[in-house]
Amino acid sequence: MRPREFINVAWESVIVNKMRSLLTMLGIIIGVASVIIMISISAGTEQEIEDQITGLGANLIYVTESMSMGGVNRGPGGGGSSGGLVMDDAYALEEIDGIAGMSVEQTTSENVSAGASAVDSVTIIGSTIGYPSVRDISVVEGRYFNQTEVDRIAKVVVLGASLAEELFEGEDPIGQTVTVGSVKMTVIGVMEEKGLVNGEDLDSQLYIPITVVFQQFLPNQLARMMGNSVRMIYLEVDEAFELEDIILQITLLLAKRHEVSAEEPDFNVLTQQDIITTQEATTAAFRTLLAWVAGVSLIVGGIGIMNIMLVSVTERTREIGLRQAIGATPDDVRWQFLSEALMLSLMGGLIGVVVGILGSVLYGALSDMRTIVVPGSILLAFVSAALVGGFFGYYPANQAAQMDPIDALRYE
Repeated sequence: MRPREFINVAWESVIVNKMRSLLTMLGIIIGVASVIIMISISAGTEQEIEDQITGLGANLIYVTESMSMGGVNRGPGGGGSSGGLVMDDAYALEEIDGIAGMSVEQTTSENVSAGASAVDSVTIIGSTIGYPSVRDISVVEGRYFNQTEVDRIAKVVVLGASLAEELFEGEDPIGQTVTVGSVKMTVIGVMEEKGLVNGEDLDSQLYIPITVVFQQFLPNQLARMMGNSVRMIYLEVDEAFELEDIILQITLLLAKRHEVSAEEPDFNVLTQQDIITTQEATTAAFRTLLAWVAGVSLIVGGIGIMNIMLVSVTERTREIGLRQAIGATPDDVRWQFLSEALMLSLMGGLIGVVVGILGSVLYGALSDMRTIVVPGSILLAFVSAALVGGFFGYYPANQAAQMDPIDALRYE
């Protein structure tokens, strides 16, 4: 028999038993759709993480205190610390050639009111003057505070876009007074709309000099004494400079200030790509789990095909004997049943691809999780379906090919 004849016979067999064929394909459909949907969820999660990290600003370096070192131990030279970062470290790093901006942030939460309007539990961002540049956010009304106001602990605030609307309901907030906790402060600016970045609603936050947070909003006297200690320093690197060179300069400068070895520092220097890579390693385990779930679905579908094909071989025993009697070879019989198994798996694979793409789009639209359909996952799922059909269809096809034609013709 020619390949076209195998395909025609296989198609006729599938059409004659429509419901049984559909139920047989169901496992493959679920398996293929699962592969596409699972990979799209994983890809969407990874892209969301990357967007959130890059949304913090462009070309950033993060300097953090090392958690492996205990306590804060002031070094006698350079005004640094061992096991912790201080504001003087941030100002020293800002002087490195190639550093385009620096920001240090201290976060707290307070109730904020203006006249008859009040908003509870507003996130207060105490920062240095480089925050807008480093975080890639602009002031659309008024201005951001300057270094003089940071040094003099000036009680000035910049409002997030939605917070300004809540407090002043369309009025011009510039120059007006807001009460943050129990401290009265003057509004000098309003930030542009930014939305959610890394899970934070930047539009609902309030921005003040970091020195005001240290003096007014830290919870106790001990915290005020440690007020110049910081957990993270954000550094924006000029694109004209090599990132690795800047990281080396940061490492050498802080090691000297903290009087530690550059090989065993009490701080960490990370780039955005380092953080993205770490997050991707975390999601890789999640992706592997999803792949196993989808793989099990495909295997179950393959077992279903093998089961139905074995039943089909038994039902068509006399047909097999008749075909052999009129000249069909064992290979012809084998290819006939293998073609049916492959057709079932490929049709199931095609339907599964459609279901998987639609399911991914629908899931992304109806849930908070982002999904991205990966073209490679469609090819992977479809090829897997074909391989499953061929693998699990071979045994029934081989059983049919090995039948004795005389016994087959006698079968009732």
